[in-house]
Amino acid sequence: MPFLKHDRITPAQVVILGFLFQILIGACLLSLPVATQSGERVPFLDALFTATSATCVTGLVIHDTALFWSPFGQGVILLLIQVGGMGVVTMAVAIFMFSGRKIGLKQRWVMQESISAPQVGGIVRMTGFILKTAFLIEAIGALLLALRFCPQFGLGKGIWYGIFHAVSAFCNAGFDLMGETGAFSSLTGYVGDPLVNLVICLLIVVGGLGFLTWHDVAAHGRHVSQYRLQSKLILLTTLALLVGGFLFFRFMSFPVRSGRH
Repeated sequence: MPFLKHDRITPAQVVILGFLFQILIGACLLSLPVATQSGERVPFLDALFTATSATCVTGLVIHDTALFWSPFGQGVILLLIQVGGMGVVTMAVAIFMFSGRKIGLKQRWVMQESISAPQVGGIVRMTGFILKTAFLIEAIGALLLALRFCPQFGLGKGIWYGIFHAVSAFCNAGFDLMGETGAFSSLTGYVGDPLVNLVICLLIVVGGLGFLTWHDVAAHGRHVSQYRLQSKLILLTTLALLVGGFLFFRFMSFPVRSGRH
């Protein structure tokens, strides 16, 4: 990305411009006729909304992802989720790293700000760790989900569904491809499936912990006292919310509505 080298742009502006650029490119791609199942051009506002939701991993949709968008459109949405969840700057730096180009001090400064790292030193190694860890976790999640989806949807579609839902869950995006069993049905068809539920839950939790927490866990293991204060707060809050939420829904009874008015 050329603007990573611009001396007059602050790291915060780089992140904002990167997300804006990604959303606009995604909206343009989704507005193409090839992006929809019907082959008709979608209104640009619909494409912009979907691209924004995917990039900012909000999970809001105005069209069922499986029924409305073609494989090309679904691929664009998945790419927006991946880049948006990992961070535009992180993915841009990944391209620099894989191409063998030298990463200067300006780029390292932007990287530090984008992932809230405590210092510039070692930021390239940390980014490499983030990318390898994220892709490894997503690959394991995709493989486990494919074990359930392949028998149901066939080999090709089962693998695609495994990859899509693993990335969506890990990035906390909320997008799904289960509309074929019922529009906007999400994962309700797997309410009693332990494999799908556990894998999706673990991907959501691990992805939500954040990059620095992963790094602390990998570097210090069970020595929690050596973790950063940020990591300690994240782990403690996550544990409290999970346990508290579980107990609340486990022991509270809610009236079942009949659907009649």
